[in-house]
Amino acid sequence: MILKTQIRAGTYFDSVVLMHLQRSLAGLPGVDDAGVVMATPANQELLAEFELLSDEGKAAGADDMLIVVRAETEQAAAQAIAQVDDLLKKRRSNVATEFRPHSLDGATKQLPQAEFVLISVPGRYAAGVAEQALELGKHVFLYSDNVEIADEIRLKEKGRAMGRLVMGPDCGTAILNGVGLGFANRVRRGDIGVVAASGTGLQAVTAGIHNLGGGVSQAFGTGGRDLKTDVGGTTALMALNVLARDDGTKVIVLVSKPPAAAVAARLLGAAQAMGKPVVVQFIGYPPPGRQVGNLHFAASLHEAAETALALAGNAEGAKVTEPRQGYLRGLFSGGTLAYEMMLGVQATLAPLYSNTPISADQKLDDVFTSKGHTIIDLGEDDFTQGRLHPMMDNDLRLRRLKEELEDPETGLILLDVVLGEGAHPDPASELAPAIAAGHKQRKDVEFVALVVGTDEDPQGLDKQVEQLESAGARIFRTTAGAVEYASRRLARPPEMMGTAVELGAFQRPLAAINVGLESFYESLKGQGAEAVHVDWRPPAGGNEKLMGILARLKTTANG
Repeated sequence: MILKTQIRAGTYFDSVVLMHLQRSLAGLPGVDDAGVVMATPANQELLAEFELLSDEGKAAGADDMLIVVRAETEQAAAQAIAQVDDLLKKRRSNVATEFRPHSLDGATKQLPQAEFVLISVPGRYAAGVAEQALELGKHVFLYSDNVEIADEIRLKEKGRAMGRLVMGPDCGTAILNGVGLGFANRVRRGDIGVVAASGTGLQAVTAGIHNLGGGVSQAFGTGGRDLKTDVGGTTALMALNVLARDDGTKVIVLVSKPPAAAVAARLLGAAQAMGKPVVVQFIGYPPPGRQVGNLHFAASLHEAAETALALAGNAEGAKVTEPRQGYLRGLFSGGTLAYEMMLGVQATLAPLYSNTPISADQKLDDVFTSKGHTIIDLGEDDFTQGRLHPMMDNDLRLRRLKEELEDPETGLILLDVVLGEGAHPDPASELAPAIAAGHKQRKDVEFVALVVGTDEDPQGLDKQVEQLESAGARIFRTTAGAVEYASRRLARPPEMMGTAVELGAFQRPLAAINVGLESFYESLKGQGAEAVHVDWRPPAGGNEKLMGILARLKTTANG
């Protein structure tokens, strides 16, 4: 076999064009295989795997187009390489021939009503293009991958401050104003909104909603890293806020691969505070239950679609409880009740700590001092050495209650009251006065009591409840009820929302500028959207030194 290589320095074509050219070359007579790529290290490595990388090809730079043909004869290889320009011209003749601007500025002038920019250029250029789009006041759909996480954080913070969404990087899917971006399925419009840090997850849910007879209002992709700790869920929170304010959205679905626990809690807390029914399918994330207030946890993507559709048919929206400032302080005598409470509230309350943590990051540094949301099992060894179990002796719990009242960050104190044989003969006689005194001391602190017992217990269930209620405690008979109330009471929209996204952009017909893959532009036009395709090339021909000079000149000019 003969291996023939051609390097076209500083020549750029998008990956779809390169793919078609590669297939055309591979199909020519006498050609065994072909490779046509931008000569990045990763692409060179792939060519080497298929025995298509020569020493000459190794010398190509990342901004060079590398063409390789493996053929049966020297003549077949040469003839194939000779047809490259004709094959490229043939493809160009098959696409639209309208004028195409060479910059985002030119595209904006050509289509001033465009409010979105789709970006699918190579990763090392993508952040610069996205930043330019933000500076022009556009929302960004950033399909490109291989973008540094520091750039993602910077772009999203800038978008948050401006009220502009940055969907991505590595965002493969979105459906905005009835138009699919990237790899979206075509679905009917409806009243279910979706926020997803998973492209195929978004597709599975939106396609499921359509196939079940429902429709989608908006579906926002966020990029796969959005719910990681470093990024903090910036885009997901902004998109959730859009859907919360959108009258056309009755139900919201949240989808993600395993999110960071603290980010999930922030997002779910915001979802709970807004009141609309929200279906949650965080793959691999342990749900606190089937339902917590307006949050409905699905076991699969298909179940998420089914649940959303059922809720949309009967969606009145949950009553939004006025949020209370401060943190939860749970003082438990029952270890299992404390653990169940932890499992429940960790979905929406953060930061959360305990002397019996579920995860290592929840471990309380000092069991005698609360911080953030804290749930204490007073029946653990740290508290019971040399003294009775707290189910029999309330002394330690009463002391801790006083300490919590002295902490200005305390907002809600939760006590379990466990009745039955062997337990304190009349726990409410000691806890109720402490609660009443606490109300006088701190009118901004709320008391909740989880009472576990029966009407035949020797303490007298009704009597215990009456004493606690008279002192000002809100009573729950199940942990699930206490979880739901505490989560709703303490959940509040995060302070990092920045400038709210203007809803008009999601109520007008979609108009967009496409930078990168031409197939995305063709998809937009095929769906009836107004669109302009930028004939993009790497700045300064990909010359790193010259690019740096141009960037400094731009900074100086803007300074």
